[in-house]
Order: sequence, then C-alpha cells, then structure tokens
Amino acid sequence: MGLPGAGKTTLAGRLKQKLESSDKSVEWLNADQVRTIYNDWDFSQEGRIRQSQRMRELADASGNHIVIADFVAPLAEMREIFSADFTIWMDTIRQSRFEDTNQMFAHPSNWDLKIVNYEYDVDDIERKLNERI
Repeated sequence: MGLPGAGKTTLAGRLKQKLESSDKSVEWLNADQVRTIYNDWDFSQEGRIRQSQRMRELADASGNHIVIADFVAPLAEMREIFSADFTIWMDTIRQSRFEDTNQMFAHPSNWDLKIVNYEYDVDDIERKLNERI
C-alpha cells in the first residue's frame, strides 16, 4: 500500500518475478487492472471500500501460494477489509498527484515492512516474506 506514484506496482512486478523464480505460484492483483476488468472507476469512499472488498475476494479465490495485491488502501477500514498476511507500506513520497487521495490517506499504524526510498533490496524482501509463509 501507499500513495499513487510511491512505487507499489514497480515493487509488485519485481517481487512477483523474484518469487516465481523460487518455484512459487504467484498471482498479482493490480488495482488499476482490477478496476479495468470491473469497469469501476469510482474513487469515492464507497467505491474504494468496494475495491478493497473486491481485491480481498479475488485474493481468497486465487489458487496460488502467494497473492500480491498492489493498491493504495488509503484508510484503515480498507486495510482491515483486505486483511493482508504481510503488508508492505511504500512510504516513498509525501504527496501524490491526486489531492483527494492525499487528503484521505491515513498513515498506517501497522505494517510488516516500511520502504522509505526506491533503493530497496528485493532479495531482502523475499527473505522476510519467506519467514512468514
């Protein structure tokens, strides 16, 4: 999770590639791709809650060992709905280009890994995930 432009999608793609090379089955749920599939571009609080529920349902229905879900999840309620087993907070920017999201975004109080710059080590992240799985 993190603000738009924080690097969630870039990290998710790198992490998926790394985990698949370790012979794990991995599904990647990108919020924009899911919104495209459902033709749902409602960014109101209700629309964002619906998206969190949708992401949770898709993750639950996946038959893969690991599901990577990259989405903003600006409110604690949305994070609770998704209920991730491992949360990475991409805290690399202070503001996104979307003022409504900036205003809505509540900094999380719980996370497993916080990334504060773009110089992270994907191997280290994989090790931390493997300790949890």
